[in-house]
Amino acid sequence: MASESSMANVNGRESTSLNGEPVVKRPREGVPQEHPLRTPKEPQNKVTVVLGAQWGDEGKGKVVDLLAMDADIVCRCQGGNNAGHTVVVDSVEYDFHLLPSGVLNKKAISFIGNGVVIHLPGLFEEAEKNLRKGKGLQGWEERLKISDRAHIVFNFHQAVDGIQEQQRQQQEGKNLGTTKKGIGPAYSSKAARNGLRVCDLVSDFKVFEEKFRMLAEHFRTMYPNLNVDIDSELQQLKEYTERLRPLVTDGVYFMHRALTGPSKKILVEGANAALLDIDFGTYPFVTSSNCTVGGVCTGLGVPPSYVGRVYGVVKAYTTRVGVGAFPTEQDNETGNLLQSRGREFGVTTGRRRRCGWLDLILVRYAHMVNGFSAIALTKLDILDTLPEIKVAVAYKVNGQPLPSFPANMDVLTQVKVEYETLPGWCCSTETARSFEELPVQAQNYIRFIEDFLQVPVKWVGVGKSRESIIKLF
Repeated sequence: MASESSMANVNGRESTSLNGEPVVKRPREGVPQEHPLRTPKEPQNKVTVVLGAQWGDEGKGKVVDLLAMDADIVCRCQGGNNAGHTVVVDSVEYDFHLLPSGVLNKKAISFIGNGVVIHLPGLFEEAEKNLRKGKGLQGWEERLKISDRAHIVFNFHQAVDGIQEQQRQQQEGKNLGTTKKGIGPAYSSKAARNGLRVCDLVSDFKVFEEKFRMLAEHFRTMYPNLNVDIDSELQQLKEYTERLRPLVTDGVYFMHRALTGPSKKILVEGANAALLDIDFGTYPFVTSSNCTVGGVCTGLGVPPSYVGRVYGVVKAYTTRVGVGAFPTEQDNETGNLLQSRGREFGVTTGRRRRCGWLDLILVRYAHMVNGFSAIALTKLDILDTLPEIKVAVAYKVNGQPLPSFPANMDVLTQVKVEYETLPGWCCSTETARSFEELPVQAQNYIRFIEDFLQVPVKWVGVGKSRESIIKLF
């Protein structure tokens, strides 16, 4: 009789046993077998992340819009309608606050994750406002998904936000400069574990109503002057529920299927920026969420191993809205020129932005936290008329160099900035469509940034439109 091995492999081909069944190859005794689950697997799909590297308003929307053109899914992971992104498509200027900028891509799904706090009137009003501007948002409800674990911002959260700012002004003579969109109070409710989520609203409305009334009374007790029309807001929420329900999905399963299923391009659009992060920003003049890379994992339910490239968006100079330390601020003609040429007004609040020189100490710190794969340098054209350009390269306090970006804001307000002065180019860069077409001085400015940060610049923005973004590699 033929041996088992000869039956199993005849001339290199699989054979069968005498009863016609395939021969089962059994492992030899004493030889350890590799378990398939113990072999590390590289994730099928990874998310690409776009984050602000300064104090916000860097032009993230333009970069996201560029990358979203061939994305399958575009996500928001934190913040609320305190963020503001402007995108110009076909000469139409769209303003987004809650909706991901990628909603303009009719082939992509836009996803609002659990880390976002959602003001429902603001969401639907934003969509309707942009619908009136152009055709870009047509059919938006068919391509938007919202996590059932996302918390809701109520009207009384917004009212409380205003009261808190007023109290800070009266007690300390200064406020935080919030957008008064209710973001901080909503995240406070989330942390206090009395907040309400999207899943509560689309479930049993009677149960939701009871919890809503309790939460409203909680804030009324804390703020006796708070004017809340509970019944009116409940009626409004009930009307929104039916429009909201088809959009709601289990966010964890949604992202898991996207990450582990067929090949997909998944883009995450950060709101706010690194120096506004609740942990790593210039506290207390920060937002109420993690707008650094860690917020991607907690705000979407994405494992860290599925985070791929992280792009930091850096404005060619620095701006800041509201109060707080700003070492390179130019409260002079230079600052006024940057402000007017750059049209530096907040998308969300309309507030005038403070302007100053590019601060590479600050951007390097943002890179330490986020680990940028590459940089998108925006609004280079705003520097076109300057004969010389300064860049912050070191901080000193009491004559001693600071080894790192300070956590204490009292220290940051005392720093003396050391600048490197570079020659300007004094000509327009707006028509440039390649690195070689930029003036030599502008090329050197970009190389200086790369050398200091040890991070490559992948894109350079020299105008408002999608076409004005130069890809370097």
